[in-house]
Amino acid sequence: MKKNEAVESEAVGCRKCEPTAYSLQPTASVYRALTIAGSDSGGGAGIEADLKTFTVLGVHGMAALTAVTAQNTVAVTGVVDLPPAFVAEQIRAVADDIGVDAAKTGMLSNAGIVEAVADAIRAHGIQQLVVDPVMIAKSGDALLRADARAALSEMLLPLALIVTPNIPEAEILAGIHIVTPDDILEAAKRIQALGPRYVLIKGGHLEEEIARDYFFDGFAMRTFDAPRIDTKNTHGTGCTYSAAITACLARGYDVPDAIQRAKEYLTEAIRLSYPLGHGHGPLNHAWPLEW
Repeated sequence: MKKNEAVESEAVGCRKCEPTAYSLQPTASVYRALTIAGSDSGGGAGIEADLKTFTVLGVHGMAALTAVTAQNTVAVTGVVDLPPAFVAEQIRAVADDIGVDAAKTGMLSNAGIVEAVADAIRAHGIQQLVVDPVMIAKSGDALLRADARAALSEMLLPLALIVTPNIPEAEILAGIHIVTPDDILEAAKRIQALGPRYVLIKGGHLEEEIARDYFFDGFAMRTFDAPRIDTKNTHGTGCTYSAAITACLARGYDVPDAIQRAKEYLTEAIRLSYPLGHGHGPLNHAWPLEW
């Protein structure tokens, strides 16, 4: 079988983004996006990356904090989880007063937090939910306990509009080893069977010349391509990607368009990243801004 035989539709290439494409234009509406995730003290991932992305892409960002990490570009040296009831209280506070056009989840840490978040999402009728099933930090440190993986699959994925695992996360969720495009298609089918409407498997861990992501809508696989950039400054890539998708959904784009625009924003943020610290440096979230 040829390498891409499992991919049924034509790939979508990444065009270079113009800064003005992401400038906030005057509008009568204020778009509202909520991140439910952990804090990265190094500022490269987690809610810090999400809120930067929301702001640059023209949405009002809100946050429900799930955990606090002591983290830098090299390692996660400590984690303190917040009480599940307080996580839910944060979601309730913003949903009741401000409202939520789209939301995303990131680091959820334990089964109690996953359950509390799922209950809150359901109670407040949040329809446009992006689930980034964060399990491992860029440094290799675990961010989701083993007992929470089943809770994520059983309680949260059925509420998701789209789930955005990378290859290792997709292997865990689908229960298979991924090597070929056929494996990716099978994994996407298995993950969709858990409840999300759409599945986006990020291909950054694959040894390919391009950065290719695989989008499954229940009928066919579509790919989103971008140049693979040779840099170690990729801390927070997954958080930023899912936050950009969330922002675009909040602004009214449909799912494929949201992915395409998010992919373009992410690619430039990686290309223009900077070398902070002694490990994996952060992305340049603010690249579209003109000073």
